[in-house]
Amino acid sequence: MQPDPVMNAHGEWRPASEIAQAVAGKQISALSVTEAALARIAQHDPLLNAFTDVTAERARAKARAVDAAIAAGEAVGPLAGVPFAVKNLFDVAGLPTRAGSKINRERPVSLRDATLVERMEAAGAVLVGALNMGEYAYDFTGENVHDGASRNPHDTTRMSGGSSGGSGSAVGGGLVPLALGSDTNGSIRVPSSFCGIFGLKPTYGRLSRARSFPFVASFDHLGPFARSVEDLALSYDAMQGPDAEDAACSTRAIEPVTALLGQDIGGLRIALAGGYFKKNLFPEAQEGVAIVAKALGVAREVELPEVARARAAAYVISTVEGASLHLDRLRTRPNDFDPATRDRLLAGAMMPAPLVDRAQKFRRWYRAGVLELFKDVDVIVAPATPCIAPKLGQQTFVLDGVELPVRANIGIHTQPISFIGLPVVAVPVPLDPMPIGVQIIAAPWREDIALRVAYALERAGVVAAPRPKGF
Repeated sequence: MQPDPVMNAHGEWRPASEIAQAVAGKQISALSVTEAALARIAQHDPLLNAFTDVTAERARAKARAVDAAIAAGEAVGPLAGVPFAVKNLFDVAGLPTRAGSKINRERPVSLRDATLVERMEAAGAVLVGALNMGEYAYDFTGENVHDGASRNPHDTTRMSGGSSGGSGSAVGGGLVPLALGSDTNGSIRVPSSFCGIFGLKPTYGRLSRARSFPFVASFDHLGPFARSVEDLALSYDAMQGPDAEDAACSTRAIEPVTALLGQDIGGLRIALAGGYFKKNLFPEAQEGVAIVAKALGVAREVELPEVARARAAAYVISTVEGASLHLDRLRTRPNDFDPATRDRLLAGAMMPAPLVDRAQKFRRWYRAGVLELFKDVDVIVAPATPCIAPKLGQQTFVLDGVELPVRANIGIHTQPISFIGLPVVAVPVPLDPMPIGVQIIAAPWREDIALRVAYALERAGVVAAPRPKGF
């Protein structure tokens, strides 16, 4: 009898690495894994609303091709037979690239997959569908007015986080072992925190963005979600490499990290983010950071320069670049936007040019100041979100005695990091009743260090992707 292709003997999801090894070793077939994933999507997605498109026939065809290659003795990649799904701003051949919008679904279907989809499938992974997201990626909640909210698998009355909410929900709920998303101001790290999974925002320019729908070109990053650090690293390694089709993509050689995960972290200089990052936190966020800090034996603090101004500058640049991208749509189809998205983009369109210039100059100054810190530390630990996942539809929360809008302030601790393109691993701390994430931040191009720290925490049992009840 074949082993269960999705669950292990303890009733827990198999890691992607384990699935791939079983497929490559002919213990299970890629097709059986694909069918199991499609069955889980059919069973659980009506509640989670993570998927907007399920590419079942494409997935079956790819799985059969993987099985045929194995039968013929051909080499298969490190993700052989592993199901994955992508935020619906990635081009998928045969589908219109929605980017979470009503307007985009009228576009012609894509003729070619995004570069990262091609690279995942070249490594043997099997695409099973496209995922729900906030409209045009301008969202932290996971609530979409056109496709409905993606729901948190740990409590389906709560937000999944955004804008990669479907990605967080699908991996957190075990519908797929891996998913891809985007992170402009926190859209990988926020869903990772709320849904209790691992997420990687690489260095700006590390992974190709070719054939994905942009939001803020100078901030946009693409990256993976997973339920373990090894799976995160495997997918990241599969997607690395230069790409002339993305002008921002680095020409650096591939720098694999999976084989480095187990290296000792004892010699690393780790510090906590102080000042700004110790404020505007609910008790659960404070607890998550404290648990990670204690496990790492970290007491030292460093203070990033002028973080509140960095967040303000990030807002200015986001709204202006986003508005520029959408000007024609704003002029001709304003009523087809989510009103909240439309109004923020309109504000960006009216932003005074001198203010934008100041924001860009400040950005350069701020990045230089943060890089100075990394001459003396290797890793900075910071909260990922100020709170556990809020309730769906929740409009405000009270931070440090001040009532603030939820949607605008979920990313209060992620925006100052993506603003300057640093690599970050979001790690889940499994608190009761809901998990919460912590950011492991490294210097540019040192994803390996952030992943090693995350792996050490995972091996010590400090961070883990908890299994939600009912899934």
